[in-house]
Amino acid sequence: MPPELTGVLQKLFRFKGGVKPDTNKAPSVQDPIGQAPLPARLYVPLHQSIGGAPNPLVQPGEQVRKGQLIGSADRWVSSAVHAPTSGTVLAVEEHVAAHPSGLPTLSVVIEPDGRDEWIDRVPVDHRSLPPERVRELLRDAGVVGLGGAVFPSHAKLTAAKAVPVEHLVINGAECEPFMTCDDVLMRERAEEIVRGSAIFRDLLAARQVLIGIEDNKPEAVAAMREAVDRLGEDYEVVAVPTRYPAGGAKQLIRVLTGKEVPASKRSTELGVQCFNVATAYTAYRALAHGEPVISRIVTLTGNVEHPRNWEVRLGTPMHDLVALGGPKADTGSYLMGGPMMGFEIPDLAAPVVKATNCVIAGSPTLFPPSPPEMPCIRCGACAEVCPHELQPFELYWFARARNFGKTQEYYLFDCIECGCCSYVCPSHIPLVQYFRFAKSEIWAREREKQAAEAAKERFELRNAREEREQAEKAERLAKAAAARTSERKAAPMPADAVPVVADAAANPLAPSPEVAALASDAEAIKKATIVAAMERARAQREAVRPRNTERLSAEQEKEIAAIEARRRALQPDAERADAASTPPRTAE
Repeated sequence: MPPELTGVLQKLFRFKGGVKPDTNKAPSVQDPIGQAPLPARLYVPLHQSIGGAPNPLVQPGEQVRKGQLIGSADRWVSSAVHAPTSGTVLAVEEHVAAHPSGLPTLSVVIEPDGRDEWIDRVPVDHRSLPPERVRELLRDAGVVGLGGAVFPSHAKLTAAKAVPVEHLVINGAECEPFMTCDDVLMRERAEEIVRGSAIFRDLLAARQVLIGIEDNKPEAVAAMREAVDRLGEDYEVVAVPTRYPAGGAKQLIRVLTGKEVPASKRSTELGVQCFNVATAYTAYRALAHGEPVISRIVTLTGNVEHPRNWEVRLGTPMHDLVALGGPKADTGSYLMGGPMMGFEIPDLAAPVVKATNCVIAGSPTLFPPSPPEMPCIRCGACAEVCPHELQPFELYWFARARNFGKTQEYYLFDCIECGCCSYVCPSHIPLVQYFRFAKSEIWAREREKQAAEAAKERFELRNAREEREQAEKAERLAKAAAARTSERKAAPMPADAVPVVADAAANPLAPSPEVAALASDAEAIKKATIVAAMERARAQREAVRPRNTERLSAEQEKEIAAIEARRRALQPDAERADAASTPPRTAE
């Protein structure tokens, strides 16, 4: 370890578990950050963060400028999306996403015009605005966690009411192998990271700012310390031991502060909050320069001729990005993210998004095929390296048996899918894949349960509405009956009604005149309804013409007439009169 990084280890703590894979970081830090050229078309997904999908604000054929809002946040846990350059909106359609499933997502297709013309940018001083307004500006600028989680940053900038924020942790550990985007960002743009950290400190009213960087990045440590001194801040830049996954938020908080964040709590409830260095950088650019998040630093490395870090516009197709590195002939796959937590890109037509921090070109030499999976021998190696102190081998058995309730009892959702268990498994079991499968099944069942509960709620609401309507109808009828009763009381009583009253007085069990009137009204309505139904049925019968009566012979017409005469003779008198008044049916 370099001598300038010593002297702070006594302040640090250790987290349980972890592994030390080969870092493979040196090839991509030899050159400074490069500016990736604009592609022929940009495919900007509207959903690039955890939370709700933004609502599209543009239409095909519309002209947009660089930084223009094209997707607005639809709720608090959501983040806006902006045009990466000026040009013409060709479509708002489904396009393949940078996701393991390869499923499409709603995207805005932009054809650049080459002018790269900015919107009118309005810098603001966050200290002159209320904290709530600053959070809204960060939300509308599309600032999210660029360490990979892409959680909307404005939602994390509200401190717990009962617990003041004691430590603000700025995460520059970058523990994933091959990945160096944060390393070069700290080397080249340290001052802007420090200024962005000040914005977070002021919003959270944090008492202390700790910047944690793994000790295999001495240039980044030196650059950040120099920037802190130059700006006169009292931040502490701490070099932490290199051990994967020291870059996890909970692990870094444990190393720097000694606090362990339980699964059921947020770190702010313990007086700690954590942000990635790239997130702090984009927050500063958003407020101090009025620039929304339209690009990010991406590490392009692996089996390429020219590994390097590039600043890439969001929406750039992956095939345009990987072409900058010159893939070698034996390249057979591409990973987004690191080899521990990343996934294979299903289609290079997928665009760069805010979560794209690294693209690794793979080859059989660099990433040999995994040996065949063998039975678990319960050696416990996975439990020893799990940074969250879980029992991965138990989770594996329950996930494989589809006993998802039991996996939740063993805290499946505490797993951060870091891959340490799969890395050390002597049986070559892809444990993380089993855990992802179990989580997806539980989420699917939860969605089905919610859908069933929603359907049940709609059914109950409909029944309640029908009952309410029936009650209202009965109330209206009762009011109408009461009104008729009051009218009868107000009218003078006929002389012939006196005996009825006398009879009612003589017989207490007899119904009152009001009740009798209501009963007679109901009976009259019932009879009228029956008569109307009978009339409709008679009309329908008369409207039906007999079939097969065209072009009858004279003998057939005489036979029909005789039958009709016999039928009329058998009908009652009233119906016979009606039948007599009805003209006889003849052939048309």
